Amino acid sequence: MATTKTIEVAVGVFVALGLAAFFMLAMQVSGISGLGEEQGYVVMARFDNIGGLRVRSPVTMAGVRIGRVTGINMDEQSYEAVVEMAITPKYDRLPQDTSASILTSGLLGEQYIGLEPGGADTYLKPGDQIKLTQSALVLERVISQFLFSTAEGRTEPAPGLEPAPGLEPAPGL
Repeated sequence: MATTKTIEVAVGVFVALGLAAFFMLAMQVSGISGLGEEQGYVVMARFDNIGGLRVRSPVTMAGVRIGRVTGINMDEQSYEAVVEMAITPKYDRLPQDTSASILTSGLLGEQYIGLEPGGADTYLKPGDQIKLTQSALVLERVISQFLFSTAEGRTEPAPGLEPAPGLEPAPGL
């Protein structure tokens, strides 16, 4: 009888630890685990199209997460998306001419903001706006441009889809 009780307690502890591990994994994947993080200073950027960008999406520079998206709003005058980003305080030396792009991690991955530093001697301050932005690449638009150019019988790519300099298209394409 004592061994049965010991086994039941051990199984219960094992299940509880498994549930706790699953909960921690879910918090890490969802990005909610950073509730105790420093807020940082807020900068803004305007985009024509944010695609699937969401609040709490990462903000990275050189592949390192330096902040999070804290708000997404619509400017009713210019019809642009205004994205607020909280940058971790230790990254307070972002040049004034830093550019922001909405990127996708993997083919079907989540979208995030990638920052590229400029060369200005002055730095972004809390409340500043990043002027140089590149909107999200919408896969449906790229596919439709390709299909329309193919249907029209064009052999050269549609405007904006030219190959990179120095790259030749594959034979037969």
